[in-house]
Amino acid sequence: MYSRTQNENGTYNTRCLDCFMTVASAVETEAELRLVEVRHICPEKALADLLAKEKSIVAGAHPSQGSVDASFVRGSQDRSLRQGRPGL
Repeated sequence: MYSRTQNENGTYNTRCLDCFMTVASAVETEAELRLVEVRHICPEKALADLLAKEKSIVAGAHPSQGSVDASFVRGSQDRSLRQGRPGL
């Protein structure tokens, strides 16, 4: 989402409303303005998307909110014993 303003000389400025970065200034046409806005990679939006993706991955990997699956622990102990190391 962007905030556009028109300058006295008829050119446009646009600012990203997520990161408040000035994306373009003194752009002459609205078509050119749209092209500049499409190419903007917002760091705030990218970070929010990354955190949401991580949260969904963690939620899927740990459905019981942090409890460890007993078969996983046993499997780790079995591998450790076969390699001559003490288990967990």
